[in-house]
Amino acid sequence: MWRKMSETTGNTGISSESLARLDRLLLSRHIEGERIAGCVVLVARGGAIVHRSALGMMDRELGRPMSADAIFRIYSMSKPITSVALMQLLERGLFQLTDPVSKFIPQWRDLQVWVSGEYPDYVTRQPDRPMTVRDLLSHQSGLTYGFQGGPVETGYFERQAYRAGTMRGRDLQSMVDRLANLPLKFSPGEHWNYGLSTDVCGYLVEVISGQGFDEYLKRQIFEPLRMVDTGFHVPAEQHHRLAASYELGPDGRLRQTDLFGADEFLEPPTFLSGGGGLVSTAEDYWRFCQMMLNGGELDGVRILGPKTVELMTMNHLPDDAELSACALGTWANPANDGVGFGLGFAMTLDLPTVQSVGSVGEYWWEGSASTIFWIDPVEDVIVVYMTQFMPSDTYHFRNEIKQILYPGILD
Repeated sequence: MWRKMSETTGNTGISSESLARLDRLLLSRHIEGERIAGCVVLVARGGAIVHRSALGMMDRELGRPMSADAIFRIYSMSKPITSVALMQLLERGLFQLTDPVSKFIPQWRDLQVWVSGEYPDYVTRQPDRPMTVRDLLSHQSGLTYGFQGGPVETGYFERQAYRAGTMRGRDLQSMVDRLANLPLKFSPGEHWNYGLSTDVCGYLVEVISGQGFDEYLKRQIFEPLRMVDTGFHVPAEQHHRLAASYELGPDGRLRQTDLFGADEFLEPPTFLSGGGGLVSTAEDYWRFCQMMLNGGELDGVRILGPKTVELMTMNHLPDDAELSACALGTWANPANDGVGFGLGFAMTLDLPTVQSVGSVGEYWWEGSASTIFWIDPVEDVIVVYMTQFMPSDTYHFRNEIKQILYPGILD
């Protein structure tokens, strides 16, 4: 029997029928259809949660129903949090966005750009200009991920610069040191490419603040925002709240997966991945989003200044270009037409091009286990969707949720 727990509050300005239809879609199409095991969907408007549903199962094999306070691996939804942490230090005058990254990582002064060849026999050249902090925040650094495939990426694997699930006993310093001996995929600013940029941002937080990255996040973001279940691991007494992760097996049926071996989120890690290492809950992540929507403040606690939030959510791609025109690999596709990228967030530039209901200026990101959030300043709406299913491009949750929710926004 599928679990459904839903609550909708008072006068939300959103049709209760649309909210009920949203629950029915997720339950019938995705859970009863055995596409996912379960999910939590949270909708906020006007600074308050107006709808929250826990649907399906947290762990089908153990018979645990989904709960509103379930803890999820948020993977790349860690990136906006890391970006905010680094921008806090910008506000304190501790660096400039135009600073070369080598100012803080001296061993990167002689980084080269790949021209041809395979590891370890690369042909390289000097970059057209040094990598800046803004390049890291906007994924224009020339860094990549090893799993994306290619000659540079092979070097990431061979040098063990970073590979998810293999970093126990390693730290951010080891990543930075190994990257110093590998070429960039392109000259900084030349393209947009998803990669280790935000993990390097986490390292910069450590260097610039003089604190461990986990301690900095705890003291400067999680505790002030009362994000009580967000961190780099799940404490032992809360292990029962960690939702199981799923994939489709060879027979096309849903099966539980332990993608990276023994679950790396059950013990404190040594490698503090700002790009994908956090766990959180729907409510915790809503509190982070609400801070952003409020211009950097929540419940009387200021995390960022309004102008910093404004800067982060502007398009930082050259000449206000669309992501599809600047990106490499799978990101250079029509799905990213009408989309820009700022400092830690993607945003909608043009609705007809995006071909989705919503608002120009809404900003968002997603995680590799199909977690999603977006923030819509025009409609004063936040949506956080949590599930645990890989890979994240299997279904189109964000568009499906939007096409049901937005027609129900009545005032």
